[in-house]
Amino acid sequence: MFNLILFGPPGSGKGTQSEKLIDRYGLKHLSTGDLLRSEIARQSALGLEAKKVMDKGQLVPDEVVIGMISSALDQNPDVNGFLFDGFPRTSAQAEALDKLLEHRQAPISVMIALDVSEEELVKRLMKRGETSGRSDDTNEQVIRSRITEYHNKTAAVADHYQKFDKVKMIAGEGSIEEIFACICIEIDLRKLQQT
Repeated sequence: MFNLILFGPPGSGKGTQSEKLIDRYGLKHLSTGDLLRSEIARQSALGLEAKKVMDKGQLVPDEVVIGMISSALDQNPDVNGFLFDGFPRTSAQAEALDKLLEHRQAPISVMIALDVSEEELVKRLMKRGETSGRSDDTNEQVIRSRITEYHNKTAAVADHYQKFDKVKMIAGEGSIEEIFACICIEIDLRKLQQT
């Protein structure tokens, strides 16, 4: 099983690259946002708990998010691997995910981090804001704050996986195909090492 974390700030191209990676490698996409919405729609115990917290405007606690990830892993025993998107966001979540995957003898294979300059991110998000209708993509100050928050919160996750030599920085500027080719080279290399 090949488990991949795709990392990058808002506007780095994670969504675009995720779709291509899922198609090429047959991975199951696990997005915490999608999982939350799905659990809430199903009115599962985890979903109801998450909704209560979200309705108060608070962040869903790690144990609830980990519970949803665990449930998603259990529901997909026959996949080639998982692509984790937007998770883990903290070193505590990374450690919890590692324990969950260790129990299944399927650790994280690599964390791919898309590296894009702040100016390029701002440009991309402002352009996306013109067409997407997302208000958080139309204000440059808000965009810069989101990028800063991303770097402040996620640096610890990269540090966590760096200890195990599992972080690979990929230049996230260039054509979609060029970036995808660089990611695939790294994945293919890691897959070879696993066999």
